[in-house]
Amino acid sequence: MTTKEKPSQRSLERMKNYVDKYRKKSGTSGHPNQDVTDAVVSGLAAHVDEFGRPLCPCNYYPDKQAEVDSSRQWFCACDEMKQFKYCHCLLFVTPEGLPITEYLPEDHEGRQIYGVVEDPTPERGREARHQI
Repeated sequence: MTTKEKPSQRSLERMKNYVDKYRKKSGTSGHPNQDVTDAVVSGLAAHVDEFGRPLCPCNYYPDKQAEVDSSRQWFCACDEMKQFKYCHCLLFVTPEGLPITEYLPEDHEGRQIYGVVEDPTPERGREARHQI
């Protein structure tokens, strides 16, 4: 698949369902600008079609296939989301559309860009917090 092809309807539906379920599980919201969500979901679906895995479309990878083969760090929901409840793609955010930065290390770029954004649902999400 080339980057100019649209993802399959099956992969789009699969990723939309995943995102909806993960938002409920993590206590996060969708971005108020639906175009942001649509772009990220489309990128995830395209990667599912190309690689069989939902590789984060918001990162740069010198070799996407090598990334897919080497780890699961950037598969949605990525390690940062599972550990810190931080989504740099803005797919899983607060109702205001901000990424949660409360749990990030102080020197993390997300903290430096957005400041401290508190988690509106601290009792949900962060299933890998013990791996920090």
